[in-house]
Amino acid sequence: MAGQQNQDVNQLLKVRREKLQELQANGKDPFQITKYEVTHHSLEIKDQFGQLEGKEVTIAGRMMFKRVMGKASFCNLQDLHGSIQAYVARDDIGEDSYKDFKKYDVGDILGIKGIVFKTKTGEISVHASEVVILSKSLQILPEKYHGLTDTDLRYRQRYVDLIMNADVKETFRKRSKIISSIRRYLDGQGFMEVETPMLVSNAGGAAARPFETHFNALNEDLKMRISLELYLKRLIVGGLERVYEIGRVFRNEGLDTRHNPEFTLMELYQAYTDYYGMMDLTENLYRYVAKEVAGTEVLTYAGQAIDLSKPFERITMVEAIKKYTGVDFHNVATTEEAKKLADEHHVEYEDRHKKGDIVSLFFEQFVEEHLIQPTFVMDYPIELSPLTKKKPDNPEYVERFEFFINGWEMANAYSELNDPVDQKERFAEQEKAFAAGDEEANHTDEDFLNALSIGMPPTGGIGFGIDRMVMIMTDSSAIRDVILFPTMKSLEK
Repeated sequence: MAGQQNQDVNQLLKVRREKLQELQANGKDPFQITKYEVTHHSLEIKDQFGQLEGKEVTIAGRMMFKRVMGKASFCNLQDLHGSIQAYVARDDIGEDSYKDFKKYDVGDILGIKGIVFKTKTGEISVHASEVVILSKSLQILPEKYHGLTDTDLRYRQRYVDLIMNADVKETFRKRSKIISSIRRYLDGQGFMEVETPMLVSNAGGAAARPFETHFNALNEDLKMRISLELYLKRLIVGGLERVYEIGRVFRNEGLDTRHNPEFTLMELYQAYTDYYGMMDLTENLYRYVAKEVAGTEVLTYAGQAIDLSKPFERITMVEAIKKYTGVDFHNVATTEEAKKLADEHHVEYEDRHKKGDIVSLFFEQFVEEHLIQPTFVMDYPIELSPLTKKKPDNPEYVERFEFFINGWEMANAYSELNDPVDQKERFAEQEKAFAAGDEEANHTDEDFLNALSIGMPPTGGIGFGIDRMVMIMTDSSAIRDVILFPTMKSLEK
Protein backbone atom coordinates (compact mmCIF):
# COMPACT_ATOMS: atom_id res chain seq x y z
CA MET A 1 0.00 0.00 0.00
CA ALA A 2 2.77 2.45 0.97
CA GLY A 3 4.62 1.57 -2.20
CA GLN A 4 1.53 2.38 -4.30
CA GLN A 5 1.11 5.74 -2.52
CA ASN A 6 4.74 6.65 -3.15
CA GLN A 7 4.32 5.70 -6.79
CA ASP A 8 1.19 7.87 -7.07
CA VAL A 9 2.96 10.84 -5.44
CA ASN A 10 5.97 10.45 -7.71
CA GLN A 11 3.68 10.46 -10.73
CA LEU A 12 1.95 13.64 -9.54
CA LEU A 13 5.32 15.34 -8.98
CA LYS A 14 6.40 14.25 -12.47
CA VAL A 15 3.25 15.80 -13.96
CA ARG A 16 3.96 19.12 -12.21
CA ARG A 17 7.45 19.25 -13.64
CA GLU A 18 6.09 18.47 -17.09
CA LYS A 19 3.63 21.35 -16.75
CA LEU A 20 6.52 23.68 -15.88
CA GLN A 21 8.48 22.46 -18.91
CA GLU A 22 5.46 23.13 -21.13
CA LEU A 23 5.13 26.66 -19.80
CA GLN A 24 8.82 27.28 -20.37
CA ALA A 25 8.66 25.85 -23.90
CA ASN A 26 5.80 28.25 -24.69
CA GLY A 27 7.71 31.28 -23.40
CA LYS A 28 5.66 31.52 -20.20
CA ASP A 29 8.30 30.55 -17.64
CA PRO A 30 6.92 31.85 -14.30
CA PHE A 31 10.41 32.00 -12.84
CA GLN A 32 11.37 34.68 -15.35
CA ILE A 33 8.83 37.10 -13.83
CA THR A 34 10.64 39.53 -11.53
CA LYS A 35 7.78 41.62 -10.09
CA TYR A 36 4.01 41.95 -9.95
CA GLU A 37 2.19 45.10 -8.87
CA VAL A 38 -0.25 44.19 -6.07
CA THR A 39 -2.82 46.85 -5.19
CA HIS A 40 -4.83 45.11 -2.45
CA HIS A 41 -4.83 42.18 -0.03
CA SER A 42 -7.76 39.86 0.65
CA LEU A 43 -8.78 41.27 4.03
CA GLU A 44 -8.58 44.83 2.74
CA ILE A 45 -10.99 44.02 -0.10
CA LYS A 46 -13.45 42.37 2.29
CA ASP A 47 -13.23 45.16 4.87
CA GLN A 48 -13.62 47.90 2.26
CA PHE A 49 -16.11 46.19 -0.04
CA GLY A 50 -18.46 49.18 0.04
CA GLN A 51 -15.76 51.41 -1.46
CA LEU A 52 -14.21 48.79 -3.75
CA GLU A 53 -17.29 47.15 -5.28
CA GLY A 54 -17.09 47.52 -9.05
CA LYS A 55 -13.47 48.76 -8.87
CA GLU A 56 -10.45 47.05 -10.39
CA VAL A 57 -7.91 45.46 -8.03
CA THR A 58 -4.79 43.37 -8.45
CA ILE A 59 -4.18 40.56 -5.97
CA ALA A 60 -1.56 37.83 -5.65
CA GLY A 61 -1.15 34.74 -3.56
CA ARG A 62 -1.05 30.98 -3.41
CA MET A 63 -3.93 29.09 -5.01
CA MET A 64 -5.37 26.85 -2.29
CA PHE A 65 -8.49 25.65 -4.10
CA LYS A 66 -9.73 25.39 -7.69
CA ARG A 67 -13.04 24.25 -9.16
CA VAL A 68 -13.29 24.09 -12.95
CA MET A 69 -16.79 24.20 -14.45
CA GLY A 70 -16.44 24.21 -18.23
CA LYS A 71 -16.04 27.77 -19.47
CA ALA A 72 -15.90 29.29 -15.97
CA SER A 73 -14.05 28.38 -12.78
CA PHE A 74 -13.55 29.47 -9.19
CA CYS A 75 -10.31 29.51 -7.21
CA ASN A 76 -9.16 30.80 -3.83
CA LEU A 77 -5.97 32.81 -3.39
CA GLN A 78 -4.29 32.94 0.01
CA ASP A 79 -2.15 35.97 0.86
CA LEU A 80 -0.62 37.48 3.98
CA HIS A 81 -3.94 38.44 5.57
CA GLY A 82 -6.28 35.64 4.53
CA SER A 83 -7.90 34.35 1.35
CA ILE A 84 -10.32 35.55 -1.29
CA GLN A 85 -12.26 33.89 -4.06
CA ALA A 86 -11.70 34.67 -7.75
CA TYR A 87 -14.12 33.98 -10.59
CA VAL A 88 -12.23 33.06 -13.75
CA ALA A 89 -14.11 32.81 -17.08
CA ARG A 90 -12.76 31.92 -20.51
CA ASP A 91 -14.52 34.82 -22.23
CA ASP A 92 -12.98 37.33 -19.80
CA ILE A 93 -9.31 36.24 -19.75
CA GLY A 94 -9.06 34.74 -23.23
CA GLU A 95 -9.06 31.18 -24.50
CA ASP A 96 -5.29 30.61 -24.26
CA SER A 97 -5.04 32.03 -20.73
CA TYR A 98 -8.01 29.98 -19.60
CA LYS A 99 -6.48 26.85 -21.09
CA ASP A 100 -3.33 27.54 -19.06
CA PHE A 101 -5.34 28.30 -15.92
CA LYS A 102 -7.07 24.93 -16.04
CA LYS A 103 -3.65 23.27 -15.84
CA TYR A 104 -2.49 25.27 -12.79
CA ASP A 105 -2.14 23.30 -9.55
CA VAL A 106 -3.09 23.96 -5.96
CA GLY A 107 0.03 25.53 -4.47
CA ASP A 108 0.90 27.63 -7.53
CA ILE A 109 1.33 31.36 -6.90
CA LEU A 110 -0.90 33.49 -9.13
CA GLY A 111 -1.50 37.15 -9.84
CA ILE A 112 -5.08 38.13 -10.68
CA LYS A 113 -6.46 41.43 -11.92
CA GLY A 114 -10.19 41.98 -11.89
CA ILE A 115 -13.32 43.70 -10.61
CA VAL A 116 -14.56 43.36 -7.02
CA PHE A 117 -18.08 41.92 -6.81
CA LYS A 118 -20.32 39.73 -4.68
CA THR A 119 -21.58 36.34 -5.90
CA LYS A 120 -25.19 35.20 -5.73
CA THR A 121 -24.33 33.39 -2.49
CA GLY A 122 -23.01 36.63 -1.02
CA GLU A 123 -19.28 35.85 -1.16
CA ILE A 124 -17.00 38.81 -1.87
CA SER A 125 -14.88 37.87 -4.87
CA VAL A 126 -12.73 39.18 -7.73
CA HIS A 127 -14.03 38.76 -11.30
CA ALA A 128 -10.78 38.08 -13.16
CA SER A 129 -9.77 39.87 -16.33
CA GLU A 130 -6.18 38.63 -16.14
CA VAL A 131 -4.52 35.60 -14.53
CA VAL A 132 -0.73 35.25 -14.43
CA ILE A 133 1.26 32.39 -12.92
CA LEU A 134 4.08 33.90 -10.84
CA SER A 135 5.63 30.72 -9.43
CA LYS A 136 5.08 27.03 -10.13
CA SER A 137 4.79 24.76 -7.09
CA LEU A 138 6.65 21.52 -7.79
CA GLN A 139 5.66 19.94 -4.49
CA ILE A 140 2.27 18.80 -3.19
CA LEU A 141 0.72 20.56 -0.20
CA PRO A 142 -0.84 18.48 2.59
CA GLU A 143 -4.46 17.49 2.10
CA LYS A 144 -6.62 20.53 2.85
CA TYR A 145 -8.98 19.17 5.51
CA HIS A 146 -6.33 17.33 7.52
CA GLY A 147 -3.70 19.99 7.13
CA LEU A 148 -0.17 19.60 8.40
CA THR A 149 -0.66 17.81 11.72
CA ASP A 150 2.67 16.02 12.25
CA THR A 151 4.21 18.22 14.96
CA ASP A 152 7.81 17.38 14.15
CA LEU A 153 7.25 18.05 10.46
CA ARG A 154 5.48 21.33 11.24
CA TYR A 155 8.56 22.64 13.04
CA ARG A 156 11.00 21.36 10.41
CA GLN A 157 8.93 22.72 7.51
CA ARG A 158 7.58 25.90 9.05
CA TYR A 159 7.01 27.33 5.58
CA VAL A 160 4.38 24.63 4.93
CA ASP A 161 2.97 25.06 8.44
CA LEU A 162 2.41 28.76 7.76
CA ILE A 163 0.62 27.96 4.49
CA MET A 164 -1.68 25.30 5.93
CA ASN A 165 -2.43 26.63 9.42
CA ALA A 166 -3.86 30.14 9.65
CA ASP A 167 -3.54 30.19 13.45
CA VAL A 168 0.22 29.64 13.17
CA LYS A 169 0.57 32.64 10.88
CA GLU A 170 -1.50 34.69 13.34
CA THR A 171 0.76 33.66 16.24
CA PHE A 172 3.81 35.03 14.45
CA ARG A 173 1.98 38.19 13.39
CA LYS A 174 1.23 38.72 17.10
CA ARG A 175 4.84 37.97 18.04
CA SER A 176 5.99 40.75 15.74
CA LYS A 177 3.38 43.08 17.21
CA ILE A 178 4.46 42.22 20.77
CA ILE A 179 8.08 43.11 20.05
CA SER A 180 7.04 46.34 18.30
CA SER A 181 4.87 47.24 21.30
CA ILE A 182 7.77 46.63 23.70
CA ARG A 183 9.96 48.94 21.66
CA ARG A 184 7.28 51.64 21.52
CA TYR A 185 6.80 51.52 25.29
CA LEU A 186 10.50 51.66 26.14
CA ASP A 187 11.26 54.34 23.55
CA GLY A 188 8.44 56.38 25.10
CA GLN A 189 10.12 55.97 28.50
CA GLY A 190 13.39 57.43 27.23
CA PHE A 191 15.25 54.15 26.71
CA MET A 192 17.83 53.79 23.95
CA GLU A 193 18.04 50.54 21.96
CA VAL A 194 21.59 49.26 21.51
CA GLU A 195 23.46 46.20 20.24
CA THR A 196 26.22 44.32 22.04
CA PRO A 197 28.53 41.42 21.02
CA MET A 198 27.27 37.88 20.51
CA LEU A 199 30.77 36.37 20.32
CA VAL A 200 32.54 36.94 23.63
CA SER A 201 35.62 35.70 25.43
CA ASN A 202 33.76 35.48 28.76
CA ALA A 203 30.09 34.45 28.64
CA GLY A 204 28.79 35.87 31.91
CA GLY A 205 25.66 37.43 33.33
CA ALA A 206 23.66 34.23 33.85
CA ALA A 207 23.93 30.72 35.25
CA ALA A 208 24.19 28.66 32.05
CA ARG A 209 26.65 26.66 29.99
CA PRO A 210 27.76 28.48 26.84
CA PHE A 211 28.34 27.20 23.33
CA GLU A 212 31.99 27.44 22.36
CA THR A 213 33.58 28.16 18.99
CA HIS A 214 36.94 29.05 17.50
CA PHE A 215 37.83 32.29 15.73
CA ASN A 216 40.37 31.32 13.08
CA ALA A 217 41.62 34.83 12.24
CA LEU A 218 42.84 35.44 15.80
CA ASN A 219 43.33 31.77 16.69
CA GLU A 220 41.21 32.30 19.81
CA ASP A 221 38.41 30.32 21.43
CA LEU A 222 35.22 32.33 21.87
CA LYS A 223 31.79 31.70 23.37
CA MET A 224 28.28 32.58 22.28
CA ARG A 225 26.72 35.00 24.75
CA ILE A 226 24.35 33.60 27.37
CA SER A 227 23.21 37.02 28.56
CA LEU A 228 23.27 40.69 27.57
CA GLU A 229 24.04 41.98 31.04
CA LEU A 230 27.72 42.79 31.36
CA TYR A 231 28.03 44.84 28.18
CA LEU A 232 24.82 46.78 28.85
CA LYS A 233 26.13 47.68 32.31
CA ARG A 234 29.32 48.98 30.68
CA LEU A 235 27.07 51.39 28.77
CA ILE A 236 25.49 52.57 32.03
CA VAL A 237 29.03 53.27 33.24
CA GLY A 238 29.52 55.23 30.02
CA GLY A 239 26.60 57.49 30.90
CA LEU A 240 23.83 56.19 28.62
CA GLU A 241 21.51 55.91 31.69
CA ARG A 242 18.62 53.98 30.02
CA VAL A 243 19.48 51.22 27.56
CA TYR A 244 17.86 48.05 26.27
CA GLU A 245 18.61 45.29 23.81
CA ILE A 246 16.39 42.65 22.24
CA GLY A 247 18.46 39.83 20.82
CA ARG A 248 19.32 36.18 20.61
CA VAL A 249 21.25 34.47 23.39
CA PHE A 250 22.58 30.92 23.36
CA ARG A 251 22.60 28.41 26.22
CA ASN A 252 23.94 24.89 25.90
CA GLU A 253 21.03 23.24 27.65
CA GLY A 254 18.21 20.82 26.97
CA LEU A 255 15.07 21.10 24.87
CA ASP A 256 11.60 21.09 26.39
CA THR A 257 8.31 22.99 26.17
CA ARG A 258 9.88 26.11 27.70
CA HIS A 259 13.52 25.88 26.61
CA ASN A 260 15.29 26.24 23.28
CA PRO A 261 19.10 26.58 23.15
CA GLU A 262 18.81 29.86 21.24
CA PHE A 263 16.07 32.21 22.32
CA THR A 264 15.17 35.89 22.39
CA LEU A 265 16.03 37.87 25.49
CA MET A 266 15.42 41.50 26.28
CA GLU A 267 17.50 43.19 28.94
CA LEU A 268 17.22 46.79 30.05
CA TYR A 269 19.13 48.89 32.56
CA GLN A 270 18.08 52.17 34.12
CA ALA A 271 20.38 54.35 36.17
CA TYR A 272 19.25 55.85 39.49
CA THR A 273 16.56 53.26 40.26
CA ASP A 274 16.41 49.86 41.94
CA TYR A 275 14.50 46.58 41.73
CA TYR A 276 11.31 48.26 42.89
CA GLY A 277 11.58 50.54 39.87
CA MET A 278 11.93 47.41 37.73
CA MET A 279 8.74 45.97 39.27
CA ASP A 280 6.80 49.10 38.35
CA LEU A 281 8.22 49.05 34.83
CA THR A 282 7.32 45.37 34.41
CA GLU A 283 3.70 45.88 35.47
CA ASN A 284 3.27 48.86 33.19
CA LEU A 285 5.00 47.16 30.23
CA TYR A 286 2.95 43.97 30.44
CA ARG A 287 -0.32 45.91 30.64
CA TYR A 288 0.67 48.15 27.73
CA VAL A 289 1.62 45.22 25.48
CA ALA A 290 -1.47 43.19 26.40
CA LYS A 291 -3.76 46.11 25.57
CA GLU A 292 -2.02 46.71 22.24
CA VAL A 293 -1.87 43.08 21.15
CA ALA A 294 -4.90 41.45 22.79
CA GLY A 295 -7.05 44.51 23.47
CA THR A 296 -7.47 43.50 27.12
CA GLU A 297 -5.53 43.25 30.37
CA VAL A 298 -7.11 39.88 31.18
CA LEU A 299 -5.52 37.11 29.10
CA THR A 300 -6.53 33.46 28.83
CA TYR A 301 -3.84 30.80 28.93
CA ALA A 302 -4.76 27.10 28.77
CA GLY A 303 -8.26 27.98 29.92
CA GLN A 304 -6.98 29.97 32.92
CA ALA A 305 -7.65 33.72 33.20
CA ILE A 306 -4.43 35.69 33.75
CA ASP A 307 -5.37 39.06 35.23
CA LEU A 308 -2.82 41.79 34.49
CA SER A 309 -5.18 44.58 35.53
CA LYS A 310 -4.72 44.15 39.28
CA PRO A 311 -1.52 45.06 41.18
CA PHE A 312 0.89 42.13 40.83
CA GLU A 313 1.54 40.20 44.04
CA ARG A 314 4.89 40.86 45.74
CA ILE A 315 6.28 38.22 48.10
CA THR A 316 9.78 37.31 49.28
CA MET A 317 11.19 33.90 48.42
CA VAL A 318 11.35 32.92 52.10
CA GLU A 319 7.74 34.05 52.68
CA ALA A 320 6.60 32.07 49.61
CA ILE A 321 8.29 28.89 50.87
CA LYS A 322 6.71 29.36 54.30
CA LYS A 323 3.31 29.92 52.66
CA TYR A 324 3.36 26.63 50.76
CA THR A 325 5.46 24.38 53.05
CA GLY A 326 5.36 25.88 56.53
CA VAL A 327 9.19 25.97 56.59
CA ASP A 328 10.60 29.35 57.66
CA PHE A 329 14.19 29.76 56.49
CA HIS A 330 14.53 32.92 58.56
CA ASN A 331 14.88 30.50 61.50
CA VAL A 332 17.54 28.41 59.73
CA ALA A 333 21.03 29.59 60.62
CA THR A 334 23.39 27.10 58.96
CA THR A 335 23.85 25.03 55.84
CA GLU A 336 23.68 21.87 57.97
CA GLU A 337 20.24 22.81 59.29
CA ALA A 338 19.09 23.59 55.74
CA LYS A 339 20.29 20.20 54.46
CA LYS A 340 18.51 18.45 57.31
CA LEU A 341 15.27 20.16 56.31
CA ALA A 342 15.90 19.12 52.71
CA ASP A 343 16.29 15.50 53.78
CA GLU A 344 13.06 15.67 55.76
CA HIS A 345 11.17 17.11 52.76
CA HIS A 346 12.81 14.84 50.16
CA VAL A 347 14.55 17.70 48.40
CA GLU A 348 17.61 16.48 46.51
CA TYR A 349 20.82 18.53 46.70
CA GLU A 350 24.56 18.24 46.10
CA ASP A 351 27.32 18.25 48.70
CA ARG A 352 28.62 21.62 47.44
CA HIS A 353 25.26 23.32 48.00
CA LYS A 354 25.00 25.97 50.68
CA LYS A 355 22.00 27.23 52.62
CA GLY A 356 20.98 29.63 49.84
CA ASP A 357 21.04 26.84 47.30
CA ILE A 358 18.74 24.75 49.50
CA VAL A 359 16.33 27.70 49.80
CA SER A 360 16.21 27.88 46.00
CA LEU A 361 15.62 24.12 45.68
CA PHE A 362 12.70 24.34 48.13
CA PHE A 363 11.25 27.18 46.10
CA GLU A 364 11.54 25.30 42.81
CA GLN A 365 10.03 22.11 44.21
CA PHE A 366 7.18 23.48 46.29
CA VAL A 367 6.33 27.02 45.19
CA GLU A 368 6.76 27.74 41.46
CA GLU A 369 3.79 25.68 40.29
CA HIS A 370 1.43 27.78 42.44
CA LEU A 371 2.42 31.14 40.92
CA ILE A 372 -0.26 31.32 38.22
CA GLN A 373 -1.25 34.97 38.54
CA PRO A 374 1.43 37.67 37.99
CA THR A 375 3.77 37.51 40.99
CA PHE A 376 7.07 39.13 41.92
CA VAL A 377 9.18 36.79 44.09
CA MET A 378 11.72 39.00 45.87
CA ASP A 379 14.92 38.80 47.90
CA TYR A 380 16.96 35.81 46.74
CA PRO A 381 19.85 34.18 48.62
CA ILE A 382 23.19 35.78 47.83
CA GLU A 383 24.64 32.45 46.62
CA LEU A 384 22.34 32.57 43.60
CA SER A 385 22.98 36.17 42.62
CA PRO A 386 26.61 37.15 42.02
CA LEU A 387 25.74 40.43 40.26
CA THR A 388 23.17 41.81 42.71
CA LYS A 389 23.26 44.28 45.62
CA LYS A 390 22.93 42.86 49.11
CA LYS A 391 19.94 43.85 51.22
CA PRO A 392 21.37 46.39 53.69
CA ASP A 393 19.40 44.91 56.59
CA ASN A 394 20.07 41.25 55.72
CA PRO A 395 23.28 40.63 53.71
CA GLU A 396 22.50 36.89 53.27
CA TYR A 397 19.92 38.00 50.70
CA VAL A 398 20.01 40.34 47.71
CA GLU A 399 17.69 42.86 46.05
CA ARG A 400 16.54 40.58 43.27
CA PHE A 401 13.17 39.43 42.02
CA GLU A 402 11.89 36.98 39.48
CA PHE A 403 8.54 37.57 37.82
CA PHE A 404 6.21 34.58 37.47
CA ILE A 405 3.08 33.83 35.44
CA ASN A 406 1.54 30.37 35.01
CA GLY A 407 4.26 28.90 37.22
CA TRP A 408 6.97 30.09 34.81
CA GLU A 409 9.79 32.54 35.36
CA MET A 410 9.08 35.41 32.96
CA ALA A 411 11.71 37.94 34.02
CA ASN A 412 14.68 38.32 36.36
CA ALA A 413 15.67 41.67 37.88
CA TYR A 414 18.20 43.20 40.28
CA SER A 415 19.27 46.26 42.08
CA GLU A 416 22.58 45.98 40.27
CA LEU A 417 25.78 45.46 42.21
CA ASN A 418 27.99 48.50 41.53
CA ASP A 419 30.66 47.96 44.23
CA PRO A 420 33.79 46.73 42.36
CA VAL A 421 35.38 45.29 45.51
CA ASP A 422 32.26 43.30 46.42
CA GLN A 423 31.88 42.22 42.78
CA LYS A 424 35.45 40.90 42.68
CA GLU A 425 34.78 38.85 45.83
CA ARG A 426 31.55 37.47 44.29
CA PHE A 427 33.42 36.45 41.14
CA ALA A 428 35.96 34.66 43.33
CA GLU A 429 33.15 32.70 44.98
CA GLN A 430 31.82 31.81 41.54
CA GLU A 431 35.26 30.54 40.50
CA LYS A 432 35.28 28.29 43.59
CA ALA A 433 31.83 27.01 42.68
CA PHE A 434 33.01 26.22 39.15
CA ALA A 435 36.03 24.37 40.53
CA ALA A 436 33.67 22.39 42.77
CA GLY A 437 31.66 21.20 39.78
CA ASP A 438 29.16 23.97 38.98
CA GLU A 439 29.50 24.24 35.20
CA GLU A 440 27.04 27.16 35.12
CA ALA A 441 29.02 29.40 37.47
CA ASN A 442 30.23 32.82 36.26
CA HIS A 443 33.90 33.53 35.58
CA THR A 444 35.79 36.66 36.57
CA ASP A 445 35.48 39.41 33.95
CA GLU A 446 38.41 41.77 34.54
CA ASP A 447 37.27 44.39 32.02
CA PHE A 448 33.84 44.51 33.65
CA LEU A 449 35.51 44.98 37.05
CA ASN A 450 37.53 47.82 35.53
CA ALA A 451 34.30 49.41 34.29
CA LEU A 452 32.79 49.19 37.78
CA SER A 453 35.98 50.72 39.19
CA ILE A 454 35.43 53.77 36.99
CA GLY A 455 32.02 54.08 38.62
CA MET A 456 28.50 52.85 37.87
CA PRO A 457 25.53 54.74 39.35
CA PRO A 458 22.84 52.93 41.34
CA THR A 459 21.02 50.96 38.66
CA GLY A 460 18.01 48.71 38.21
CA GLY A 461 18.17 46.01 35.56
CA ILE A 462 15.90 43.29 34.23
CA GLY A 463 15.88 40.50 31.67
CA PHE A 464 12.65 39.40 29.97
CA GLY A 465 12.16 36.09 28.18
CA ILE A 466 10.44 37.30 25.02
CA ASP A 467 9.47 33.81 23.85
CA ARG A 468 7.64 32.98 27.08
CA MET A 469 5.91 36.36 26.98
CA VAL A 470 4.71 35.52 23.46
CA MET A 471 3.56 32.08 24.67
CA ILE A 472 1.38 33.66 27.36
CA MET A 473 -0.04 36.32 25.05
CA THR A 474 -0.83 33.88 22.22
CA ASP A 475 -1.99 30.94 24.38
CA SER A 476 0.77 28.72 22.94
CA SER A 477 1.65 25.53 24.80
CA ALA A 478 5.29 25.13 23.73
CA ILE A 479 8.18 27.48 23.04
CA ARG A 480 8.59 25.84 19.62
CA ASP A 481 5.18 27.21 18.71
CA VAL A 482 6.46 30.79 19.00
CA ILE A 483 9.92 30.37 17.45
CA LEU A 484 9.75 30.27 13.67
CA PHE A 485 12.61 27.81 13.28
CA PRO A 486 13.21 26.01 16.62
CA THR A 487 16.24 23.83 17.18
CA MET A 488 15.63 20.27 15.96
CA LYS A 489 17.66 17.10 16.05
CA SER A 490 19.28 16.42 12.70
CA LEU A 491 17.45 13.84 10.58
CA GLU A 492 20.81 12.51 9.43
CA LYS A 493 21.65 11.06 12.85
